[in-house]
Amino acid sequence: MRKKELIIIGILTILVAFMDISGFPSVLFINIRVWDITPFYWTLMFNFIIIGIIAFLTLKYLCPNWKLGFNKKGLKTGLKKYGIVGIIAGIISGIAFYIGLRPFNYNPTTYKVLIEGIIYYIGVAIVEELYVRGLLLNFIEKLCHNKKNNTQIAVILSSVIFGLGHIFGVLGQPILIIVTKVIWTIAMGMYFGTIYKKTNNLWLPIVLHFIINVCALPYCFTTITTYPNISLYIILPTYLLLGIYSLYIMKQGS
Repeated sequence: MRKKELIIIGILTILVAFMDISGFPSVLFINIRVWDITPFYWTLMFNFIIIGIIAFLTLKYLCPNWKLGFNKKGLKTGLKKYGIVGIIAGIISGIAFYIGLRPFNYNPTTYKVLIEGIIYYIGVAIVEELYVRGLLLNFIEKLCHNKKNNTQIAVILSSVIFGLGHIFGVLGQPILIIVTKVIWTIAMGMYFGTIYKKTNNLWLPIVLHFIINVCALPYCFTTITTYPNISLYIILPTYLLLGIYSLYIMKQGS
């Protein structure tokens, strides 16, 4: 039963990751044009719903014993103990984007700001934490159960995969942007993974993932689709420090 459960979780993780990165199957039939919202956002958000349904049914009926950590216990304590650093990193990111994207050349509707800058990122935080931390990280940890440092291995390896997965979102951009994006996402993933395993609460990385992502709100006010160099120079060291902080708390007792 344990082996069967791991196989199912492995397949589910790959499926959800593919759907999240590709937008499949919603990309085949969802093309909503309303207000000034970029149509692809509707596609991705509809896909989040499909992913949620598939994950829920699979976990409920095929892997009922798989613990994700969707509970209240540990959330408040985790936010107090580990959340401040993540919030500060997010605020610095927001300032970096604001500096790099000025002067803004687009005046969005309230709907665009609400959908693209807030609601979309709620879906991103839930879906990515579901399959990267709730599924992948735990999957690797269980595979390495006979190793003393299996949790650390799982956190680091899942973070590397998390970072490499973000390459698809910056393909065609300068190599500096691609490398920087991967590095800072790996460091971010280490933070999310570490606080998740410290608290066994998946809502904690979801909340902080959302807070960090929503700091990209300045992109709603510009037509620029790349990362300005000045923003990279601020964000990269910020998340490298976050990664170092993660290594530190990873070694601490609970």
